[in-house]
Amino acid sequence: MKKLFTLILLAAFCVPTLLTAAEKEDPLAAWKPKFDPSGAEYTYILSNISHPVIEGVAAGYRIRDKVWEKTNGRIYVDYRPLAQLGGEKDVISKLKLGAVQGMLSSSVAAANVADRLGVVNLPYVVDTFDKLDTFRNDPALWEPFATAALQSGIVVADVTGYGPYGWATTTPVRTLSDAKGINFRIAEAPVNTDSYKAWGLKFTVMPWPDVPQALQTGVITGLDHTAIVCNITKKFTIAKNFTQLNYAQGLFVHLVNKRWLDKLPEDLRTTFLEVITEESAATRELTKKQFDVQVAAAKEAGVEFIELPESDIAQLKKLSEPVLEKWGQKIGPDYLAKVRQTLGK
Repeated sequence: MKKLFTLILLAAFCVPTLLTAAEKEDPLAAWKPKFDPSGAEYTYILSNISHPVIEGVAAGYRIRDKVWEKTNGRIYVDYRPLAQLGGEKDVISKLKLGAVQGMLSSSVAAANVADRLGVVNLPYVVDTFDKLDTFRNDPALWEPFATAALQSGIVVADVTGYGPYGWATTTPVRTLSDAKGINFRIAEAPVNTDSYKAWGLKFTVMPWPDVPQALQTGVITGLDHTAIVCNITKKFTIAKNFTQLNYAQGLFVHLVNKRWLDKLPEDLRTTFLEVITEESAATRELTKKQFDVQVAAAKEAGVEFIELPESDIAQLKKLSEPVLEKWGQKIGPDYLAKVRQTLGK
């Protein structure tokens, strides 16, 4: 019952358009497979907490269909978005045990798997679409990231995204001084906690399913999230202002249980990973387009998009340096220095 309630709650706040009767009964009706998976030799259960209206989430279905096609029906990707398998911390535990074989983990949660995965959430490091492309396509940057969780029996296969982070607020935040009066909801992630402490801002750590009621009741007055997610999940109906910080790219990190992966025949394993790589790259391009579409739609609906003064951005970057130094010790100071040097400070 708890999982069913969570699914219904998430669906209620994630569907951006009017639903058909069938979709009201099953919010994932439009994404049912057009094939019978019962004959598959291998099943890959893949989890995600969000709604596939977001391109970075829908990637799981595209991977499902392409893997089925390319392996001639030998591998079935049983994709479970909308937190059907529980919250991210719970699913990470299941992934390590092998009860779940894959997870499109939010990048903020992925830092709980391995410290090095937190590099993509550090303030003003991998903060633009272009920097993300460079990070993913440079082996010297990507390989240490992809192998960071091997000690936990997890392989990082690739990443998809959900756009650049900012602040959705109930009152306009035009300066850092304005931000002092906001209680921001942040994710259950150590990098975010350290950043907000360094910035001297008030924050509340809160699971995503609790956000709608907290925002409606004024328990929180701001969200640390992306414009794509805030518009699609209708958070802009209450928080009608968005301050474009662009301090990090929201990512879904594709985590794979290594024991399951190693049990695949070599040809299937190669095909499986190639499909993930191809579909993830295509999805990152779709996310860029979705960002433009969702921002335009939000502006048309009356949401005000705000840019902080350059002096305030410079101050945020300065205040972030102790966070970068602390996390550099965790993820490897030489690695972080190489990432920052390659991408540009």
